[in-house]
Amino acid sequence: MLKVLDHLEEWLITFLMGAATLVIFVAVIHRYAAGLAIPGVQDWLLRLNLSWAQELCIIMFVWMAKFGAAYGVRTGIHVGVDVLIDRLSESYRVKAVIFGLLAGALFTGIVCALGARFVWENGAHYAVFVFLGLDTEGLFAGPTTPDLEWPTWVVYCAVPFGSGLMCFRFLQVCLNFVRTGDLPHHDHGHVEGVEEDLAVNTSGPRSGSQSAGDRP
Repeated sequence: MLKVLDHLEEWLITFLMGAATLVIFVAVIHRYAAGLAIPGVQDWLLRLNLSWAQELCIIMFVWMAKFGAAYGVRTGIHVGVDVLIDRLSESYRVKAVIFGLLAGALFTGIVCALGARFVWENGAHYAVFVFLGLDTEGLFAGPTTPDLEWPTWVVYCAVPFGSGLMCFRFLQVCLNFVRTGDLPHHDHGHVEGVEEDLAVNTSGPRSGSQSAGDRP
């Protein structure tokens, strides 16, 4: 289960980014192609309604931001000011780091709880009762989005899900720090795979030409 969670953010962000790129591409092509006076094709394109594309992309980017924040906690991408902490003695530094991680977990846990309550009261309660065939009298159905006409509580689920995953990542990093003393660190100047490729190219045999010493 933890192995799946280790790459959950990457999978979600990759899917959402690819889907958003595809939707934007199709919408732009449709917009320009519909302006071409091609008999039959123009009428067909004008009948296609892609006004929902922008709204869908905004929703996907919101979800990407929330899960990207959790990814940042796990990999150490988030910017942190540690000038004071680095000047502390080792024992106080450890306590300060643990306090900071637990404070992050507490904050994101509270946001997760409040977000879940908001989603529940904003229409999720009604949707669950409808799904279970229960009486929905007096329950708030909740608003819908303007273009897609999706229940807004579905969109707002990004808050409890993303914040809950951030809380889990803070606790995960804290536990690993207590065990090993290591914190995740991201090298912003490193591009994965580049150094490895350069090492292989410089150390591997040359092809297509001979060095001066190998020429007869």
